[in-house]
Amino acid sequence: MLTLHTENLGQVTIPVPFCEQLGIKPGTLLEASVVGDHIELRPLPADPIAAFAGSIASRESLSEALIEEHRQEVERDPKS
Repeated sequence: MLTLHTENLGQVTIPVPFCEQLGIKPGTLLEASVVGDHIELRPLPADPIAAFAGSIASRESLSEALIEEHRQEVERDPKS
């Protein structure tokens, strides 16, 4: 753990080893959050769409699940 000091306007410099480990380069966007009594910084992906792709992997497709759910609702509905 390193101790950093703030500059004008609350700016801090992220140490080079941290940047190298996390792939932070000039222009990298960071997400900042206050968590309890400290600040957390997370580098954001350069292409958030590509980073998100495949993150909701499922064995069943959403359309198949919705069709099945609708079929079950129709079977339960006495008006049909």
